[in-house]
Amino acid sequence: MYFQIRKLILWPRTNNPPRVVGFKHGVVNVISGASKTGKSAVIPIIDYCLCSDRCAIPVGVIREKCGWFGIVIETVEGLKLLARREPGDQQSTGDMYFLEGREVNIPDRIEGKNANLDFVKNALNRVATLTNLEFDPNSESGYKARPSFRDLMAFTFQPQNIVANPDVMFFKADTTEHREKLKTIFPYVLGAVTGAILQARFELDRLNRILRRKEAEMRAIASASSAWQSEAQGWLRQAIELGLLAANETIPPDWANIVDLLREVVTDKATNARPSLAGIDVTLKRLETLRSRESELAEKLHEHRQRLNELRRLHESSEFYAGSMHVQRDRLALASWIRGLVDDKSDNPIAELSGGDRDKLVKLCDNLDALDVRLKSLPSVSGTLDKEMLRQRSATEEVLSRLNETRNEISSLERDSETARRATDHFDRIERFLGRLEQALQLYDRADQSSDLRTEIATLRKQIEDLQKIISEAEIRRKLNNALARVESMTSQMVPQLDAEWPDAPVRLIIEDLTVKVIRGSRDDYLWEIGSGANWLAYHISITLALQKFFLTEPQHFVPGFLVYDQPSQVYFPKRTASDDTAEGFTLRDQDIVAVRKVFALLGREAEAAGGRLQIIVLDHADEGVWGDLPGVALTEEWRGQALVPSEW
Repeated sequence: MYFQIRKLILWPRTNNPPRVVGFKHGVVNVISGASKTGKSAVIPIIDYCLCSDRCAIPVGVIREKCGWFGIVIETVEGLKLLARREPGDQQSTGDMYFLEGREVNIPDRIEGKNANLDFVKNALNRVATLTNLEFDPNSESGYKARPSFRDLMAFTFQPQNIVANPDVMFFKADTTEHREKLKTIFPYVLGAVTGAILQARFELDRLNRILRRKEAEMRAIASASSAWQSEAQGWLRQAIELGLLAANETIPPDWANIVDLLREVVTDKATNARPSLAGIDVTLKRLETLRSRESELAEKLHEHRQRLNELRRLHESSEFYAGSMHVQRDRLALASWIRGLVDDKSDNPIAELSGGDRDKLVKLCDNLDALDVRLKSLPSVSGTLDKEMLRQRSATEEVLSRLNETRNEISSLERDSETARRATDHFDRIERFLGRLEQALQLYDRADQSSDLRTEIATLRKQIEDLQKIISEAEIRRKLNNALARVESMTSQMVPQLDAEWPDAPVRLIIEDLTVKVIRGSRDDYLWEIGSGANWLAYHISITLALQKFFLTEPQHFVPGFLVYDQPSQVYFPKRTASDDTAEGFTLRDQDIVAVRKVFALLGREAEAAGGRLQIIVLDHADEGVWGDLPGVALTEEWRGQALVPSEW
């Protein structure tokens, strides 16, 4: 997407004119300067004006002296001024000032907002022509929400803490929220998932919901039709009773003929019904049979109940008798005690009471023992009674169930034969019967194989099958692999132009981890497994440039065509002092200058190769003595003796 930054603007809290930093399109714009001049605030200012959720502009002089921050961007729609109020003690503010047109005039002061954050976000989404659809129609996760312009900032900014970071490759990918969302949108950004595929996913979800509803409706109709089939013979009997069919009409054994016969009944007129005694007799004879069966079953039920009652009383008597026997046996235990005393040769009260006649006591004990034997020999009937009671109860329940079925049928026939007993108003009943029968036949027709519902279900299944081909995961994976292969090929061509340790080793972009792997023979090393800041910088520069080059080859791609790097030379000039004048120091300095110059040279070549569609901004300590006279590289401002915020503010 053609999207380049023309100006960066700061409005002071005083009456001074705004500070304006201009940028050229299609080249590498370098802002060179000393430390603490505001270079590292440029990316947060641009990001804040592009509707970031949080203000990351450093606190201190910049936040204290500025009331508004703004940028002028150039798009295919023309120029747009995006300004946002300094948030004060808040993390951010939604107050924005928005102008657009072929040309925009920068106001000397901004008195108040004329737009809000959501309005500007929608404008940027419109410029990017992003889809309005979520990535997953059924997910409530924010990571699967629709892509937004804010998500694309991951491919444009490389701040100082990212540009040579071994653990984080993309802007804000060090937070879970942005990291997971970036993983989601990567296939979309690389063209493997398109707006048409997202639309097909939503359409597939909608059709699946409709299909489930239609299939449930079909199952309900089929179930109702199945239940109706079991009642069809009853419909024919009622038709015979009402005179709609002849009294001698035979009920067909097969279902197709039953339906045809019922259709004939429906097409006939109620006035043509000829009730006859023979027809009525069909019901009356059935009633007579059922009445007879009811009497037999009622008699059997009475018999089983009587037996149950007798068994219950017998069981109770048996339990009572057994209890009495136990009492007697307990009392006869006295015999054992007396016999013990009789056998005792010593003097005892019992022997004295009997006048010393031990034989009488022994005879008494023998008689008591005989009685105890008879009591023990009495049979127990409780086990036999329990088994018989269970058998009788089961038989009673079976007879009761059959009796209820018979009475239900009698009740139904008595209700249906009301016209037979009142022949004077049979016509109304015939009309009602025909209406119910016609409705039942319509229900049956709806469940027929040739019904419209089945046709709709077949059509839905065909549409779902076609959509599943569009959203094929295998096809998406194939397109994604092809796109990654192109990006990796471009990266591999750029790495040798930088100061990388293994310039010829293939590079793999790993979306699942949002980093790269370097393939060295049998080893696959992640970026965080590789040492040296020079290596980390080389792969950051190469990957971000390769992605932008890939985006520019795709027609009407939505990622903005600009890159901002902050302090790419930091890995080469970490703590070097001006007084380092040793021979080794100068040699190292020369090597470092060559390495930094390679970075600027590659950026310049890619900016020129893009034909004005790619803008690069570099914020660095290195001056023109390092990168001067390189094609495609131009000095924007040098902040030595001055800074982003004018001293007079």
